[in-house]
Amino acid sequence: MFGLFNKKKKDGFVSPAAGTIKSIDQVNDETFSQKIMGDGFAIAPSASQVFSPVDAVVDFVFKTNHAVGLKTEDGKEILIHVGVDTVNLEGKGFTSHIQDGQKVKQGDLLLTVDFNSIKDLVPSTDIILIFTSGEACKVNNPNEKVEAQQENIVDLTK
Repeated sequence: MFGLFNKKKKDGFVSPAAGTIKSIDQVNDETFSQKIMGDGFAIAPSASQVFSPVDAVVDFVFKTNHAVGLKTEDGKEILIHVGVDTVNLEGKGFTSHIQDGQKVKQGDLLLTVDFNSIKDLVPSTDIILIFTSGEACKVNNPNEKVEAQQENIVDLTK
């Protein structure tokens, strides 16, 4: 009976950060909120670390370290974009712990962000996650706190 609870799928999807989870339409940027790049969600961060939500290959790390692209073995493409207009900071406040082509496991540290140093310089520090490969995303408990690597935060459908 208890064995069913211990069979968690390690290839599932977990929260990339700690904070308050929001629906994508709450993001303070039309490109994201109108799902122009794809469906997803955002997290108003409460900690500085951004982790890999899945086992994947790092497709790219933007040169300013504010955005990371991941690709899973089953073809999901995920964009993790930290903040709105953060590209204008030219890397200030961002530290990358990965490089293009690197394999990452769920829970591996991708980025560290000094949110205190950038929060007054950009419209938003939300950690925005977009499924650019076409998955639909439903946030299970919008506007609630999530922990980094928490399971069952969203439901995905193709």
